Amino acid sequence: MYPPKRMLRTALLLASAALCPHLPARGAEPAGIEEILPSCLSCHGELGISSMPGVPSLAGQPDGFLQWQMVYFRSKNRKSDVMEPLAASLKDGQIRALGAYFAALAPPRPDQVPDPDPDPALSARGRQLTGTRRCTSCHGDAFDGAKAAARIAGQREDYLYKALTDYRDGRRVGGGVAAMPDAVFGMTSDDLTALAHFLSRFPNP
Repeated sequence: MYPPKRMLRTALLLASAALCPHLPARGAEPAGIEEILPSCLSCHGELGISSMPGVPSLAGQPDGFLQWQMVYFRSKNRKSDVMEPLAASLKDGQIRALGAYFAALAPPRPDQVPDPDPDPALSARGRQLTGTRRCTSCHGDAFDGAKAAARIAGQREDYLYKALTDYRDGRRVGGGVAAMPDAVFGMTSDDLTALAHFLSRFPNP
């Protein structure tokens, strides 16, 4: 049973307010990341494009989104056995520098997704769901994200499915006004499979 949406929004707004003093500020001098970066690239890919199952690509993600996720991991508001200990010692300047580094990398290209589409009907279903679930209202018409909203175009299909499922099942709450739990509330696993399939291939070659 999910809590009422108004209660969930209120709780998340309070949690975000508590985090705000720790949000990396713009304009500060970035700290060196030479010692940290190899650990990041070992999982997320040398160019920020992941080839590891279940691990997201970070290349081209919005700087604000990347910074917030690291803050969430550092404060244990987002759970991960791998990321929590890595983020625990990060300074604000390092978070700013890492966000800027990955945001500046070229995102995954459409030609890096296998072609032709093995299931066009599934992609068509996913495209339809992005409209009914208002995905573009936060992630943009090109699904490239902005501010605290992730780039989901070209993200790994397996990771997209896991993230969507975690939001639906309450294992991940997002931030702000709980847009993601609201967006995927009541969706079936088949729906989430279709969304992940379509978005991982967007824009189609």
